[in-house]
Amino acid sequence: MQAVIGADVVLGQVVERPMSEQAIRVKQQAETVDIVWPDGTQTSLPHLWLRDNCDCNDCRVEQTTEKKFMVTSVTVDIKPASTEYLDDTLRIVWPDGHATCYNGCDLHAFANEDTEWRSEWGAGYVPVGFDFQDFLNDDGAAASAIQEFVKSGAMVLKNAPQEPNTLEQLAPRLGPIREVLFERIHNVEVYADGYNVAHTPLPLPPHNDFASYSWPPSVQALHMLVNEVPGGESVVVDGWRVLSELRAARPDLFDVLCSTPVPFRMFDRDNETCTLEPLVRCDVDGHITGLRFSNQLMQAINPNRPGVAKFYRAYHELCKRVTDPSVKVSFRLGAGEILVVASHRVLHGRNAFQASGRRHLQDAYFEFDNVRNHLVLLRRKGLVQ
Repeated sequence: MQAVIGADVVLGQVVERPMSEQAIRVKQQAETVDIVWPDGTQTSLPHLWLRDNCDCNDCRVEQTTEKKFMVTSVTVDIKPASTEYLDDTLRIVWPDGHATCYNGCDLHAFANEDTEWRSEWGAGYVPVGFDFQDFLNDDGAAASAIQEFVKSGAMVLKNAPQEPNTLEQLAPRLGPIREVLFERIHNVEVYADGYNVAHTPLPLPPHNDFASYSWPPSVQALHMLVNEVPGGESVVVDGWRVLSELRAARPDLFDVLCSTPVPFRMFDRDNETCTLEPLVRCDVDGHITGLRFSNQLMQAINPNRPGVAKFYRAYHELCKRVTDPSVKVSFRLGAGEILVVASHRVLHGRNAFQASGRRHLQDAYFEFDNVRNHLVLLRRKGLVQ
């Protein structure tokens, strides 16, 4: 393998260097240093960004790697005195003589967005199953399970104990339980005085729990302890897929769902939660990051609010798509099985059942950030590609 040949980069001058028998093009612009990689991708590095992210011991706390450099210690229009790319390292020397170095592979990674958590469900999808004890006790098995969960938003843990509060055992893998009102671990059975439709044998349309929270729990685990009734099949829907298809077909309606605040409320004799938020959340790049959907908890929007009629056209279209049989994945969750869903993405529900026997499910909540953190830790052990 031929090494990269280093040379100073003059403002506006393109310098080509062979790397792995291919060329890297480095160009210092008026405000950036641009690198075109052998695969054709490009990384554009603002001068102030390059100075701000220096990781030398003068600019970082050596013990913790936290940044101590403050951008106000240099001028806002700072420019490199010289720029050199050598041995897969970008080296910048600043006018005050300070040197900043970056690994080329690290810089190249910025050109490739991390999309590992955005794979859509294909035809015939069903949540992949993993053994409960293997998930808890074997890092390799846990890595496979969590990687699948992060990508698809759902998984099933099989052969779990049929004992109450088993969900507590998931904390070492999923992070601490996210406590909410209405019980730390919630029991879902038929109650004559239940405060939620889940406590009846009626069908539950696809939804995510606690839409009434300003930040609903982002992971939900549903553990079936006993399932002796006819019917009651579990249902999951890839909400992000539904929204992506709606956005492609009717971007005007999608935008309404992103911008119209909707009231949600959940309560019992002792507690009440309520919020006013849009149904759809996107990040600054327009990627869908959240769907808040609960027909049973949605409250009446103030009819005097501008745009309510248009919102209901959009909401009607969303409901039609969410309940379309073609997007529903149905299966029977057996005793000793735990369905885990990324609940800002995946909607869950169930079919109606006959209350002629016992059906006891427990659920608890976790946070997606903590699950994803565990995947990072497993990657450090070399267990994740």
